[in-house]
Amino acid sequence: MSRSHRRTPWWWSWLLSVAGTVALVVAAAPAQAVPWAPPRPLEPAPDPLATVAQVGPEIVDIDTKMAYQSAAGAGTGIVIDPNGVVLTNNHVIAGATEMRARSIANGQTYPVEVLGYDRSQDIAVLQLGGAGGLPAANIGDSALVRIGEPIVALGNAGGVGGTPSAVSGRVVALNQTVSASDALTGSTETLDNLIQVDAPIRPGDSGGPTVNSDNQVIGMNTAASANYKLGRGEGFAIPINEAMAIANQIRAGAASPTVHIGPTGFLGLGVSDSPNGPGVVVQRVVPGAPAAQAGIIQGDRIVSVDNNPVNSATALTNLLDQHHPGDTVAVGVLNGIGVGGTRVENVTLAPGPPG
Repeated sequence: MSRSHRRTPWWWSWLLSVAGTVALVVAAAPAQAVPWAPPRPLEPAPDPLATVAQVGPEIVDIDTKMAYQSAAGAGTGIVIDPNGVVLTNNHVIAGATEMRARSIANGQTYPVEVLGYDRSQDIAVLQLGGAGGLPAANIGDSALVRIGEPIVALGNAGGVGGTPSAVSGRVVALNQTVSASDALTGSTETLDNLIQVDAPIRPGDSGGPTVNSDNQVIGMNTAASANYKLGRGEGFAIPINEAMAIANQIRAGAASPTVHIGPTGFLGLGVSDSPNGPGVVVQRVVPGAPAAQAGIIQGDRIVSVDNNPVNSATALTNLLDQHHPGDTVAVGVLNGIGVGGTRVENVTLAPGPPG
């Protein structure tokens, strides 16, 4: 989870819904009786303290500041390259105007550059400035994960930093689906194929590793902010195979409709889906940002970007993700009071917060 209880920004809220499928398997009776054998005992759970000693040096604490929301956040990252390349959740760094990461291995704090992110899969890849020789995580194979397998989830629980927290549990389900909503932008995403565990993952743990009994990373913790309330102490992890595939795509600089590479273009709006009528409704305009300079105000509707229709907040986010600072986009704006028809504002995007 990405935010500490004491520092959670008001605008970031992950709303979770879990979808699972129950399958009934009926086996035909054998032709001959088979001697009964007791079930195979469950593999013992790893020792969390021993896991911290082994895996702790392979992670970093991430602290962020969000100037536009006058807030701060905290999360965790997994070192995937000794030269300071870090894997984390997109929602850990989303909206951040300032980021720093502290290595558990050497206690050193580094500035952070966002190499890229995939909002739809909640993945981001960071580069720690000046880092070298960091212990890299032992990446496992999430295709081998089975229900009942013991795990330990590590992270920066509560955003307090320092020695990682570690909670043990077991895999309780595979191929789970979680829906998430960003209360500032109004965009929504659905994360599929998640590993569900019964370990009590907490705010600040997001982006941290879920490891098996061999201390191999088989997933990356991902769930809600401090508003995470399923009432069962369960958490979710992105399978590490999927996370690393996206990380490798980002590191290769291969942009796609969902993968953004490099700096983020900033329009400076908070919007929500329209309850009626076209476009999305502007709920907030950041003072001095490109949208404000173009005369866009609260209550206006954004109906298009570069002649592409905007039918939802998610659509607007996805269109802007294809651009970078310095790009000029044609924004179709409908006056909030419905007078004068649609106007087009040519807006040059500024450098902005990622995610």
